[in-house]
Amino acid sequence: MDNVPPPAEELATIDRELRQLDARRAQLLARRAWLLNVLRSPALAPPAPARPFAAPSAETSPPSVQNLLLTLGGILLAVAAIAFTLVSWGSMGIGGRSAVLFTVTAAALGTPVVLLRRGLASTAESLAALGLLLMVLDAYALHRVALPDTDGPGYAAVASAALAGLWTAYGLSLPRLRTPLPVAVLTAQLPLPLWSLAAGPLDVPLEWALLLTAALDVVLVVRTKPAVLRGFAGAGAVLTGGWALVIGGWQSLTAATAFAAAGPAVLLVAAAAVALFTAWRLPSWAVALSAVAGLAAVAGIGGVIRATVPDGWAMTGYLLCAIALLVSLRAPLPRHLLPGLTAASAAVHAAALLSALPLVAVALAGPARALTDIWSGSPAGVREALGGPLPVQPLTPVPIILLVAAAVAAVASFRPARAASAAHAGDGDESARPPVTPGDAGPAAGPWSDAPGAPGDRTAPGSEPDGSAWGQTWDAARSAKAGPSRESLRAGAAAGALALVWAALLVVPAVAGFGYAAGVAWQLALSVGLLALAVLRPGADARGAAVAITALVCGLGGAVSVGLLALATEPATLTVLGVLVVGLAGAALRAGRSVQTVLACAAVLFTIGLVWASVAAGGLPSHRSAVALLVVPAAVGLLGARLGRHPVALPVEITSASAGFVALGLAAGDRPSIALVLALCGVIAAGAAVRAERRPAAGYLAATLFVLATWVRLAASEVEAPEAYTLAVTVPALVVGVLRRRRDPQASSWTAYGPGLAATLVPSLVAAWGDEHWLRPLVLGGAALGVTLLGARLRLQALLVLGGTVLALDALHELAPYVVQVVGALPRWLPPALAGVLLLAVGATYEQRLRDARRLRDTLGRMH
Repeated sequence: MDNVPPPAEELATIDRELRQLDARRAQLLARRAWLLNVLRSPALAPPAPARPFAAPSAETSPPSVQNLLLTLGGILLAVAAIAFTLVSWGSMGIGGRSAVLFTVTAAALGTPVVLLRRGLASTAESLAALGLLLMVLDAYALHRVALPDTDGPGYAAVASAALAGLWTAYGLSLPRLRTPLPVAVLTAQLPLPLWSLAAGPLDVPLEWALLLTAALDVVLVVRTKPAVLRGFAGAGAVLTGGWALVIGGWQSLTAATAFAAAGPAVLLVAAAAVALFTAWRLPSWAVALSAVAGLAAVAGIGGVIRATVPDGWAMTGYLLCAIALLVSLRAPLPRHLLPGLTAASAAVHAAALLSALPLVAVALAGPARALTDIWSGSPAGVREALGGPLPVQPLTPVPIILLVAAAVAAVASFRPARAASAAHAGDGDESARPPVTPGDAGPAAGPWSDAPGAPGDRTAPGSEPDGSAWGQTWDAARSAKAGPSRESLRAGAAAGALALVWAALLVVPAVAGFGYAAGVAWQLALSVGLLALAVLRPGADARGAAVAITALVCGLGGAVSVGLLALATEPATLTVLGVLVVGLAGAALRAGRSVQTVLACAAVLFTIGLVWASVAAGGLPSHRSAVALLVVPAAVGLLGARLGRHPVALPVEITSASAGFVALGLAAGDRPSIALVLALCGVIAAGAAVRAERRPAAGYLAATLFVLATWVRLAASEVEAPEAYTLAVTVPALVVGVLRRRRDPQASSWTAYGPGLAATLVPSLVAAWGDEHWLRPLVLGGAALGVTLLGARLRLQALLVLGGTVLALDALHELAPYVVQVVGALPRWLPPALAGVLLLAVGATYEQRLRDARRLRDTLGRMH
């Protein structure tokens, strides 16, 4: 019979046996490791023969001792060689000098060959390093004796080049030595810069010498395989190339004419080419290097434009170069270069926007200076209304920069139709792409290959080229999973475009020198238009929602700014606030739920300002205007009663409560007016408490406001015995509370008895603290004690808390003089000592708790 199992069953059997083998192998390896540990343990080692004196245990390993000895020996020999060259050189003849130097150098460089054959690599490494140092001393001695009149930098350039070549040959001939080749790479950084410093007809500028050195380092990085050499060469390229960029950038910024800026421009463009080539060949560094390349190219070409255009327009030239860099990305560049180049262009755009930011900030926040001098008269123009000299000169480039950046952001927010291919369906869904088998390189490999991971990888397998620089950049970011989705990028670009357009239009009155009335009208129309856009712009997709939110934020910011700007004159204030109130209210009626609350709250705030301005225009004093402001929360309360549980109702009512704070501020100089404002606020809160959804919070607020109004009124009337007035309120209030509790046993004691008790106890407590006699504190303490005991007997929280608090504070008032005397008699060191003892006690308790926790953990760990 054929007993061969089915393939699925046979596969399961094989997997099960493999798992058993792996488990057995793991057990054997663990046992082996334990046995090795036992054999190496000093406790289980064979006993050593008895000795009179036991040798101390070794504290360092043999390799460490060896390396230390070799290092110290090399250092001592190097010191001796330097001392011989610098000190004892003149005491020997020319023959002796040559013989000594040649013999010692040849011995130091030849001995490693023998040592390497015998396996002494570390010793050979030390002697080779000594030989390299001796070659430097040989070069120095040759200059001092044979060529003393030679130019120092020129000789150093030739010597460093010769040494770099010799050390390279020496390192290649002895590949087991690790020192010569890295030292040769470091020495190769010196010849060209030193040559540029030498005085001669064929010298080159230092920046070009540095750039050529960096280019040679790049070739070494690309062509060599050892990681150590590539690291040293890369460090040299960064150092020399960065120095060349700094020199070229400074020369470009300080060039007075376009002809003078042409040389640095050529240098920076060449440096950009070197960086771009390196980025192409090293994909892991592509983003940083391509960004440096983009910035260098913009700095070079923009520097020529800067030297050509008038003062103040330089940033515009750099911005145009950044846009040209974006346009150049439409060329068939390797895909991994696009993020860095786009980042370089974005950095230049950001710098241009930063140059325009001061004027935008002044145009937006400058009108706040009117708060210190309201209705002082119409300024001559918008510039005068902004308060002094503007921070940017000239002004014309600022709106141009903002509009150009807005145009770039607007273009970035739209994607060409041909980019919406099936390969990008799902916007980041990698499952839609066909799998790539290992070793499948697709088309012919090369720098422009479409193979995954190739330096020129431009598109993902199975996808079509976008055709847009923006789309390619976003595809690269998406495939690398290193950035947000394309839809969010488009939405952010659209929002940024709108914000930049608003900023450009905001500074137009200051740039064009508008008159005051024209400037106010311009900003008012701009704010109303943005609010209308926030309401009418559909937000079905992410881009529409971003535009609507940006329009809302900019519109509200502009509304606050124009409201402040209008404070210079009375007619402007009334007109602007009226238009803003109508516009915000109308926008709130048309808006969706997401922005309706914000617009409604803003309308309430501007309504408060409009009512205040209207009352102030009538000539009423401030404490009378405070009462008129309460019309706003009263009207909003009526509106809230009609809205019911609408989501807008609660935020709008809370916002209208700010009118009460403003009214209290206006009435701060008149106590009767403060009492009246508090009482009216209590009436408004009591009206809100009629509604079931507002009853708990509004009820407590109304009671508190009424009590505060009573206290303030008593203080304003200079009443010395407040009990004569408060008891008349407390008694009927407590009666009403008792009746309330009989009808509704579930009613809180704070609602039933709290307002009545507080109406007498709190004013009496305040009076007792200022009373020097003993009668009132005694009577108040007795009453508070009775209330406390009654609360304990009936288990009523309000009576307990109010009575106990008043009793404690009254007792503290009586004991306060004695406490002060005792504290004055104590030595000054005692409070810190007591604090220290307390901290030690807390620390000891904390440590004990930790010890108990550790003991519990150990006990649980021992359980099975």
